[in-house]
Amino acid sequence: MFAAARLYQHKALVTETLNFTDNHALEVLQSEAFLSLSPELLQEILNRDSLYAYELDIFRAVCRWIKANQDDEDPEAKIKVLSAVRYPLMSLDELLSVVRESQLVSSDNILDAIQLRNTLPSHKLKFRGQLKPNLNIAHPSQGARVLQGEMRSALLESDSNGHDHERGCTRHLINENDGGIMIKLGHPSIINYMKMQLWDKDLRSYSYYIEVSMDQHDWVRVIDHSNYYCRSMQRLWIFPRVVRYIRIVGTNNTVNKCFHTVSMEIMYNTEEINLINIEKGLVSPKYNVATMAMNAIVIDGVSRCRNSLLDGNCKDYDWDCGYTCHQLGSGCILVQLGQPYMLSSMRMLLWDCDDRYYSYYIEVSVNMCDWELIVDKSKELVRSWQVLQFSSRPIVFIRITGTFNSANEVFHCVHLEAPAQVPLEDTTIIKVEQEITNMHISKKSNNYDPNESADSSSAVEIPATAESGPSI
Repeated sequence: MFAAARLYQHKALVTETLNFTDNHALEVLQSEAFLSLSPELLQEILNRDSLYAYELDIFRAVCRWIKANQDDEDPEAKIKVLSAVRYPLMSLDELLSVVRESQLVSSDNILDAIQLRNTLPSHKLKFRGQLKPNLNIAHPSQGARVLQGEMRSALLESDSNGHDHERGCTRHLINENDGGIMIKLGHPSIINYMKMQLWDKDLRSYSYYIEVSMDQHDWVRVIDHSNYYCRSMQRLWIFPRVVRYIRIVGTNNTVNKCFHTVSMEIMYNTEEINLINIEKGLVSPKYNVATMAMNAIVIDGVSRCRNSLLDGNCKDYDWDCGYTCHQLGSGCILVQLGQPYMLSSMRMLLWDCDDRYYSYYIEVSVNMCDWELIVDKSKELVRSWQVLQFSSRPIVFIRITGTFNSANEVFHCVHLEAPAQVPLEDTTIIKVEQEITNMHISKKSNNYDPNESADSSSAVEIPATAESGPSI
């Protein structure tokens, strides 16, 4: 069937047959149909990392194929098929007995395989692993278990709601001697995605890193958030690789010295891979991550509803609700994203139910200590939609500080998204429209000085609590 699917270029059927081969590797290798494959199709199957079988079984299947096709076999094809076997994955005994006795592999190639096995760190060997797309393999039903950490049974139960300090989370002490939390998968598996929930019953943040291994000796760091503040759900993407062990090590908790994980899912994710890129080890999303659904929160700012800035609603706002604000000259609007993202754009809607205009600037940080200025509109007159571009960088915290409002002493923001969810090539049009609007406003206000505050008679008082609701 695989040969027919390739012949007629039926992509869906090719994928199905390859997936079937991966999931029933030993049966396929031992079947009679395997012997009738062309050299090209055989190499295609053997070169797959997801052909999960012992390398000795693969070698024996290749020997059977060579014997069955020796009459019409191209010598070059034989060499190519034999080269698809991953000899460094075989044991020394297997290489010196089965492989050498077959007389199909030269002594030099066998010695090279032995040298690679003895000298290369395990993460540089080309392992094979199970591939189960979009299935959580960090689950007891898939043979996964937690080897290290306190309250180990909680992590893989996937109950992300029923947790507190004492139950529903796996934890470890944050110190140099603690080995963190370790998970062993049921089988070596190909993964590209991890979804981990951190304890989030208050506003605390954590820092951590994640390493993977095949043997518990050679560890590779695939996620490094040790210098970033993270909270709640972590959606972590890595380049595909075969792993057996996963180690999560907390490096900071802003409240105490304990690292808490509530749930963990691990998989090969094909459903969302087109929505992100990986840049400098961090997720570079194509979708808006400044939302409550993505676990972003508003830390500072006054509004009737704490996270109205992040609810995605940029239509239902008026004089009384639907915006977040702060008093000019004190405070700011501060947003924390769930995890660090590589971002190069944002879009923001300033309150625009009349013809007022604003000035502001935006700073970003990854740790609430070190801030970078990425947008400075403090010397400009702006209103309504703001499409903002800047050089790509890691961002966790977004601090928006208003410096002027032509109507009163309050800065109002209706909506924030990061990255901007509009084609950035359209920003030229938006900029021209903005300049026309600002020119019109400037004609009305020739004496405007953005360094001076608005007339005190137009100032309004911001209520002390979000519940009481600010005035425009």
